[in-house]
Amino acid sequence: MLTITDLHARVGDTPILKGLSLHVPAGEVHAIMGPNGAGKSTLANVLGGKPGYEVTAGSVTFRGQDLLALEPHERAAAGLFLGFQYPVEIPGVSNVQFLREALNAQRKARGQEPLSGGDFLKLAKDKAALLKMDMDMLKRQVNVGFSGGEKKRAEMVQMGILDPAFAVLDETDSGLDIDALRIVGAGINAIMRAPGKAVLLITHYQRLLDVVKPDKVSILAGGRIVETGGPELALRLEAEGYDAVMA
Repeated sequence: MLTITDLHARVGDTPILKGLSLHVPAGEVHAIMGPNGAGKSTLANVLGGKPGYEVTAGSVTFRGQDLLALEPHERAAAGLFLGFQYPVEIPGVSNVQFLREALNAQRKARGQEPLSGGDFLKLAKDKAALLKMDMDMLKRQVNVGFSGGEKKRAEMVQMGILDPAFAVLDETDSGLDIDALRIVGAGINAIMRAPGKAVLLITHYQRLLDVVKPDKVSILAGGRIVETGGPELALRLEAEGYDAVMA
């Protein structure tokens, strides 16, 4: 579903990704772990098309398309979802308004009819219940006044409503307490553990992987994938640390 080949990228004059290659087939949850500054968030932002990140070499193919040739909104319409490490606040715009506009914009790009207000609200209620979020929260301004955990749960509701084929989740466990972690992990499983879908899950900690249970784990260090294995690789990292495992 997603194939990254010899990807190089920089921010300003600083090279961050230095020949990263990775393949994530449909039906797979692939976890990316690595020390701070390794390039994990840069990888997520490059895939999402965030401005300020320049690809200098390599290629990314997503569902048979050249992902790097697409604008961010085109990537979203093609089925890519980016979950941010630090979800932004959008004052003056309610979650319900934002999500309905986003969903119908994607449906239009795919040649589908827009959802009516009633159909959208039913969908939003179902996805909010999945993440144990009250609909009153979705009537509030996007992330304004939300705790860290509420922002991440609201983002998972957004993922459920948009129903992407591929999700890139950048440290979704950041800022979550134990209960919220379980809810978010269960939400990822319910939304993305389906035929024809895949997840690239960026995390520092085993605790989220205990819930989501990835099929593969890769270590990203120095801008490249330096080792890939099964779930046991994450357990080794938890027990021994990056230096010991990579040595």
